[in-house]
Amino acid sequence: MWAASCLASCCAACACEACRSVAGSISRRSARIAYCGLFALSLIVSWILREVAAPLLEKIPWINHFQHTPNREWFETDAVLRVSLGNFLFFTILALIMVGVKNQKDPRDRLHHGGWMMKIVCWCLLVILMFFLPNGIVSFYESMSKFGSGLFLLVQVVLLLDFVHAWNDQWVKKDEQFWYIALFVVSLVCYIATFCFSGVLFHFFTPSGQDCGLNTFFIVMTLIFVFLFAIVALHPTVSGSLLPASVISLYCTYLCYSGLASEPRDYECNGLHNHSKAISTGTLTLGLVTTVLSVVYSAVRAGSSTTLLSPPSSPRAGVEKPLLPFQKTDEVEDKKDEKSRTVTYSYSFFHLIFSLASMYSAMVLTGWSTSVGESGKLVDVGWPSVWVRVITGWATAILYIWSLVAPVLFPEREF
Repeated sequence: MWAASCLASCCAACACEACRSVAGSISRRSARIAYCGLFALSLIVSWILREVAAPLLEKIPWINHFQHTPNREWFETDAVLRVSLGNFLFFTILALIMVGVKNQKDPRDRLHHGGWMMKIVCWCLLVILMFFLPNGIVSFYESMSKFGSGLFLLVQVVLLLDFVHAWNDQWVKKDEQFWYIALFVVSLVCYIATFCFSGVLFHFFTPSGQDCGLNTFFIVMTLIFVFLFAIVALHPTVSGSLLPASVISLYCTYLCYSGLASEPRDYECNGLHNHSKAISTGTLTLGLVTTVLSVVYSAVRAGSSTTLLSPPSSPRAGVEKPLLPFQKTDEVEDKKDEKSRTVTYSYSFFHLIFSLASMYSAMVLTGWSTSVGESGKLVDVGWPSVWVRVITGWATAILYIWSLVAPVLFPEREF
């Protein structure tokens, strides 16, 4: 017994030391990747608890307080939502703490990049505490998660718009025939893919013999936006280009497909799944991988891709010229040192990305179902998912058109 206790103590000490060494090895440059790893860990925990926690939750009186015990899927959904709520609170608290951080001398900068053992412990405690909350709070969080998921998708749209405009500007600045041809070829490929994709949508989601007016409306609206993008981008008064228009067209078509594919499996106009109600592990895995990649991309670019999302003192936000052109050497060096210590992205917005992504991942894992009163399908299907994706596609179209028209309507302002 003494030997066993000694061995257990040694193993615990080694585990703590391993965690401490891993946490200590996280540098300033790898901090963002560490946050992405923590978010990925939350998804793994959610998935595991979704599979194994239902029998345990059934025995907790403040969770299973119903006259008639709900089915297993209800408890699986509840477990995912509680982990997601803990993850959401963790990153939201960090986002609030980091508001206004502009310089690396700020003590909060050290908190953002360090203290990993403390943050991991706090994250674990928050997730555990969520299982002591009443069902009403979890149900309210589930309702809010649908709106948060839409905001997360809109953030992806803003970053995509920034990326395609930067991509187009880079190739145009080279001012060589090869890059102009490359712009035309990429744009042509995107438009061909868009129209082929639209044909696939008509084939699978407007089957003959069925009244599928809603699906037809979604697809036709997407095509109208596609033509509108090209017309506005090529208008003489708008300094647009076909490359951003073609990429956004393809993305809007993908969102339309994603929305239509999320329609209930027993819906007669959803011909993609052949009315299958079985849980698709491959579809769920693909959804989670896509979510993680989206979060990683957003987190890496968060705050540093546009002047809108950058802190006021960030180099991308613009640095004013000195009032006096001639200054002493030490003053110039002080200014250079001050500039080098300026934060390069918004810490608060960075953590906000993970908060919204926590909501979105919960919706993907639970199939946009309701935590209290309904049984979840645990597949990424349902009318809420359809409307969130379709409306996100329309918002993408409006944002892109606004990004082209705004400089013409308000030439005195910078966009």
